[in-house]
Amino acid sequence: MSATPDLGKDWKTILAERTVSLEEAVGRIRSGMVVGSGHFAGEPAALLEALCRRKDDLHDVKMYHMNGVTAGAYAYATEPGWEGKIRHYSLFAGAQTRKAVQEGRADFVPCFFSEIPRLFRDRHVATDACFVQLSAPDSHGFCSYGVSCDYAQAMIESTPLVIAELNDQMPRTHGERVHVSQLDVIVRTSRPVLEVKQSDPDGDTSVAEAIAGHVSALVPDGANLQLGIGAIPDMVLKFLKGKKDLGIHTEMFSDGILELIDAGVLTGAHNNLHPGKIVATFIMGTKKLYDFVDDNPMILMKPVDYTNSVLVAGRMEKLVSINSAVQVNFHGEVAADTIGFRHFSGVGGQVDFVRSTGLSQGGFSVIAMPSTARGGTVSRIVPTLDRGACVTTSRNDVHYIATEFGCVNLRGRSIRERTEMLISIAHPDFRESLRAEAAALGFVKN
Repeated sequence: MSATPDLGKDWKTILAERTVSLEEAVGRIRSGMVVGSGHFAGEPAALLEALCRRKDDLHDVKMYHMNGVTAGAYAYATEPGWEGKIRHYSLFAGAQTRKAVQEGRADFVPCFFSEIPRLFRDRHVATDACFVQLSAPDSHGFCSYGVSCDYAQAMIESTPLVIAELNDQMPRTHGERVHVSQLDVIVRTSRPVLEVKQSDPDGDTSVAEAIAGHVSALVPDGANLQLGIGAIPDMVLKFLKGKKDLGIHTEMFSDGILELIDAGVLTGAHNNLHPGKIVATFIMGTKKLYDFVDDNPMILMKPVDYTNSVLVAGRMEKLVSINSAVQVNFHGEVAADTIGFRHFSGVGGQVDFVRSTGLSQGGFSVIAMPSTARGGTVSRIVPTLDRGACVTTSRNDVHYIATEFGCVNLRGRSIRERTEMLISIAHPDFRESLRAEAAALGFVKN
C-alpha cells in the first residue's frame, strides 16, 4: 500500500468501504503467498486464528514473523500436520514456535532485530500480504501501532496487500502512526490486548537476586537502560530503586518500569535524544501496563530500525544494555540464542545494543546469567561453546559478564586474563575442572 496517507477523501468513507469480516479478510490470502505478521503482544491474533481455519484450502503459504503469544493463533507452527499448507519462517523462535523450528516443521531466519524492517523494504522477504494489529483510528483517521511498532511500519509501506485488525482495546501510544487510507483490508475487533507476565527466575530466586545485585551496582545515576527479555533483566529493575534520574531507550519493556516510575527513579531527565521520554519499539506486559501507556506522552514508540540502530542508540549517553546468555566461553564469546544445534530464541537486539554501548559516551554492556544450568549439573562458563552453538555476541564486543558469584569486565583483557576472570565467577563446583581444562588448552598455567 502507499507509504503516504491519502487525505483527499473522507477517512470515515474509506474505513467503511474497506471494512470486512474476518473470513473475508483472510479469504484474500491465496496459496503460494508470502505473508508477514506482527508479533508478541501486538500479534493480530484474530486474523491468524481465522487464517488457521483455512487449513484445508491453502498450500505453500509462507508466514514470516517473530515470536507469538497465543498458541491458537499459531497452529501452523505449534501442531503437526501443516506440512505443505502454511509454513512458519521464524525471525525469533520463542515459546510458541520453538518446538516447530527444532523439529524441522518451521524454518529459522538468522537476523538482527534492527535489520528486519529492511528485509521487508528491500524485498529480501518479498511479502505479498501482511497482517497487523493497530489501535482504532483517531478523529483524523490515524491509527497507532499500539504495543508493537518494530517492523509493522515497514511491512505496511512495502507490502502490496495490507490486512489490518483495528482493535478498540489496543492502547494508543505516541510516536509513529498509520492512516486508514494506507490499509487495504480492515477488520474491526474489540479484544483485550494479549497479556504477558514477567518471567519467573529459573530455580532459586536468590540466584537472580544475587545477579541483579551485582549488575545494579554498576548502573550509574542518569544511565539510559536497555533491558532484554527474561527473568534476570526483570529482576535488575527491582534493584534500581536507589538510583536517580534513570532513562529507558530499549527495544522492549514490561511492567517492571512501573515501580521505578512510581518511585521517581525513572525520569528520562538525561535522555539526550528524547528528554523525558521512555523510548521502545514494542511492549509486553499486563493490562496495568497497557493502561499506563495509553495516550501517555512519556512513552515514545519508534520502529526497531530506529531504536536499535547503532547510529541512533550509539549517540545515547550512558547507555547501559543488560541481556542474558546460555553460555560464555573462555574467549568471551556469548551464545544466547542456541543450545547446541537447537535454536532457542534469536539474536534479537542483543548485538545491536552491545555495539551501541561501545559507542555511547559512558556506556557499557552486561551479559548476565546464572552460573549453571540443568539443575546445577552443567556450567554455563565453558572452555568452548557446545558443538553446534552459534556465537551471538563476539569476543570483540563483549564487556561485562555477571553471574551470582560476581561481575567481571573483559574489555581490554587478554585471553589468559579473561579465562582467569571467568573462572572466578563460575560456580565453585566447576572451578577446579574449568581450571584444568584451561591449563590443558594452554590458556592458564596450573
